[in-house]
Amino acid sequence: MSLKQTTTTLFNDIFGYVPTHSIQAPGRVNLIGEHTDYNDGFVLPCAIDYKTVIACAKREDRTVRVIAADYDNQQDCFSLDEPILTHPDQMWSNYVRGVVKHLQQRNPTFGGVDMVISGDVPQGAGLSSSASLEVAVGYVFQQLYHLAMDGGEIALNGQEAENQFVGCNCGIMDQLISALGKKDHAMLLDCRTLSTRAVPMPKDIAVVIINSNFRRNLVGSEYNTRRLQCETGARFFMENSLRDVKIDQFRTVENELDPIVARRVRHVLTENARTLEAADALASGDLARMGILMAESHASMRSDFEITVPPIDTLVKIVKATLGEQGGVRMTGGGFGGCIVALMPLDLVDKVKHAVASQYEAKTGLKETFYVCKASAGAGQC
Repeated sequence: MSLKQTTTTLFNDIFGYVPTHSIQAPGRVNLIGEHTDYNDGFVLPCAIDYKTVIACAKREDRTVRVIAADYDNQQDCFSLDEPILTHPDQMWSNYVRGVVKHLQQRNPTFGGVDMVISGDVPQGAGLSSSASLEVAVGYVFQQLYHLAMDGGEIALNGQEAENQFVGCNCGIMDQLISALGKKDHAMLLDCRTLSTRAVPMPKDIAVVIINSNFRRNLVGSEYNTRRLQCETGARFFMENSLRDVKIDQFRTVENELDPIVARRVRHVLTENARTLEAADALASGDLARMGILMAESHASMRSDFEITVPPIDTLVKIVKATLGEQGGVRMTGGGFGGCIVALMPLDLVDKVKHAVASQYEAKTGLKETFYVCKASAGAGQC
């Protein structure tokens, strides 16, 4: 059964009536632009065809009832007339509660809702299952109660909920691409102005995501260290962020910087330039150029930002050797494990899959998980 069928059937079985709406919001992968977001830079994500789906209907009272199909039909129930507090036991509930609490601060008049939630965005793989859930819940209330909110506001509401209610300090990219994604397009996002540009992707191109299944245990502390190093670099140039530092300006004084900080700064400056060029390469169908930019991005993450690990580098080498100049591959996400992303012609997917299956486990002792995706539409009714 599809996610829509699963949630609709379960809704009917548990609540005893038929839902009026089905809402979906996708996960995402970032094609290029890593650790640029908190430096006011540029990112180039696309929404993927793995998503959260919610079957829903308005209630006549001020109660919100939620069923999580993927957690053995766990239930949550809370009133809109009482303070919305964190759930002591169910983490998934806090994403829902947080979104509703922050929606109330914007639109205090909406009423109760019944919801059944299910999704197929892989959790813990860095594909934004949490943002997908936040945006889907936001759209549920917007659609059912005709709230005067556009996709950007729903995305910001989701980010607020995750930052302030759940307690995770995420940027805005994940929610924005989930809310505003366009089918067969990536999205160039300026993380300073939040302006976006839809970037058409070549036809017959697969977005392949491969999870290294290397356990990430440094990502939190090292992420904070990288942020501090970038802030140190910006202060050296007397700027608020590295977005305002020019590459030529950096090169003239590179030797005066602490060597580690210099490497971090170089990554951010060159990655911003690569991301802007990648948007143009993708729009013009230049997959060979895109492949070069993705390779440069990965090399920069490995040598200058120092956030890759041997299993990730091995995975990238296997895929790149198979693709040649017919596509691109790089690590995606915060680093220290997680996933790689590759762009390739559809007719090369099986060849890449075979190469990875025959080499990766033998070289690393780890078994990959392979996802073949396409750039998909953002949130809405389904």
